[in-house]
Amino acid sequence: MSPVQELEDIEKEALRALQGAGSSDRVRELEIAYLGRKGPLARVGKTLGTLPMEERRTVGQAANRVRGLIESAIAAKLANLDRMERAGRLEAERLDITLPGRTPPSGKLHPLTEVLEEVVDIFVGLGFQVAEGPLVETDYYSFQALNIPQDHAARSMQDTFYVNTGNPQPFVLRPHTSPMQVRLMETTKPPLYVVVPGVVARRDEVDANHLAQFMQIEGLAVDEGITFGDLKGVLDVFAKQMFGANLTVRMHPSYFPFTEPSAEVYVSCFACDGSGCPTCRGEGWIEIMGAGMVHPNVFRAVGYPPETTGFAFGMGIERIAKLKYSVNDLRSFYENDLRFLDAR
Repeated sequence: MSPVQELEDIEKEALRALQGAGSSDRVRELEIAYLGRKGPLARVGKTLGTLPMEERRTVGQAANRVRGLIESAIAAKLANLDRMERAGRLEAERLDITLPGRTPPSGKLHPLTEVLEEVVDIFVGLGFQVAEGPLVETDYYSFQALNIPQDHAARSMQDTFYVNTGNPQPFVLRPHTSPMQVRLMETTKPPLYVVVPGVVARRDEVDANHLAQFMQIEGLAVDEGITFGDLKGVLDVFAKQMFGANLTVRMHPSYFPFTEPSAEVYVSCFACDGSGCPTCRGEGWIEIMGAGMVHPNVFRAVGYPPETTGFAFGMGIERIAKLKYSVNDLRSFYENDLRFLDAR
């Protein structure tokens, strides 16, 4: 067999072996076997010195061509195997995201927001509209127009936050949402049915039952022939929708400068049905708000006729939420403890 024919056979054999190689290690073994110092190409190369000059040139060119083909085939095979092996590793390391993952917790409204919206919805269902007012109020709307005398304790700096605006007229952080009663009546003629929710501020020492800033909702109804019985009927509907249909509402005489007569509103304890428990402190009754018939002096302040009739009521949203959710400490609503919020 001539050297050129032998080289062609080596080429065919090497290419066939590379085609069947299934791994990079196997390709490198074939590379050593065919291109190494002890391989067939090296063996043919050692015979070049014994050949005539013309044949030596032909065999040398053929040997270089075969070596180049085998080297190219090895490089291509290694590159292809490397891609396949890399793809295999990626597939083996791929995270399986086809199964349902851990569902993140869904957000929800803060308990105070839920209670506020529930309270507002009840009164809207009874025909009341919703209004809002400024957080910084004048002394006139906060006290004077509401028949609160100059020497009343609520007007002292120990009870109310006064704001220095550079204006000679005193301004305060509103201690209640009642100023909107006056503002609305100044611009609206009866009939008027409105609730005013909002944030208020008082100089109370913060503890389990008191906050320096809290939410309040004020209600006002002004119409022809309104009586105290209408007030009790409205609050009876509210209390039963808020706390349960089986409870009883009762009113105790009280005093508020802007209402006459005035009353504190109680409901029979919805936790023990009035038998006495920690929720009602063993009394069987729970106070939920203050209310009364609008004082004639308030009507005079806004220019309403003296025969005008109406009622007003006000309650703290935190107190309602505290009762509804059986919370012992009002501060819990503002501490942003997710364990507390998730439990509501």
